[in-house]
Amino acid sequence: MIAARYSETGGSDVLEIGEVETPQPGPGEVLVRLAVAGVNPTDWKARAGATGALSFPFQVPGQDGAGVIEAVGEGVAKAWKGERVWVYLAGWQSPWGTAAEYTVVPVEKAVPLGDASFELGASLGVPALTAYHCLFSDGPITGQRVLVAGGAGAVGHSAIELAKWGGAEVITTVSSPEKAELASAADVIVNYREAGAAEKIGKVDRIVEVALGPNLELDLEVANPHATIVTYAADQPTAELPIRAGMTGNLTFKFMLLYTIPEPSKHDAIGGVSKAVEAGALTTLPLHRFPLAEAAAAHDAVENGAVGKVVIDT
Repeated sequence: MIAARYSETGGSDVLEIGEVETPQPGPGEVLVRLAVAGVNPTDWKARAGATGALSFPFQVPGQDGAGVIEAVGEGVAKAWKGERVWVYLAGWQSPWGTAAEYTVVPVEKAVPLGDASFELGASLGVPALTAYHCLFSDGPITGQRVLVAGGAGAVGHSAIELAKWGGAEVITTVSSPEKAELASAADVIVNYREAGAAEKIGKVDRIVEVALGPNLELDLEVANPHATIVTYAADQPTAELPIRAGMTGNLTFKFMLLYTIPEPSKHDAIGGVSKAVEAGALTTLPLHRFPLAEAAAAHDAVENGAVGKVVIDT
């Protein structure tokens, strides 16, 4: 098969495109012929070495993708063959990521896609599962006011749509008119760089936070008593939490990393996202498409802050 891969960490120039042996599914695994791979910030950060050293002689990047199951391993029902699926965390603790013609994953990481598009399937995984856990890890959010920071991003986009599907009133913050357009599904859209942002947001019960350090002052200003602030990104190494303000509001600060949330929580997120897909509640951001031969350019686009969803046609 043709795949992108790297044998050392570094800039996008360490990615090589070429022929590698197609992996074969072992016990409990399936071989997926990929149609589209999603590209997330975690992909270029892992390639750059920001999340640790290589665990294998080479790594095919990519956690998310969508395609059709072509073969099954021992112990997997043959009925899975031909199933349209989306895959998540394919490259987690495995060399076989999604920037390739094929990937092999445990069958539980291949989720039926139904009639939804492969582009949507490749946009689920990391963004939608992260958003779901941030929103629903403490139970239903029906009737709550939810603030989604950075609503034009992939996680933010999923969080807006999932929160609306879950019965919440959704407020989101953006930094430009272009990004406001991408976040138009929210009930209230606020440019956080403009004066009076807190008043425009009003009080909220839950915050899905992409940048805790820079946004903490605003979060504290809009948080209702007993609100929960859930952080899913760590671009800033530290945030200084004001203890008295947190105590006075009886606030809850939560941190999550999709790779290591408890398995029951992961299964809940998969089931919830699947129901949202079936209900037609999730959509794709505008797509930036790259051929597999230009996987390095796709990584660069995400690293440089492309507005929309970057995908690779495999």
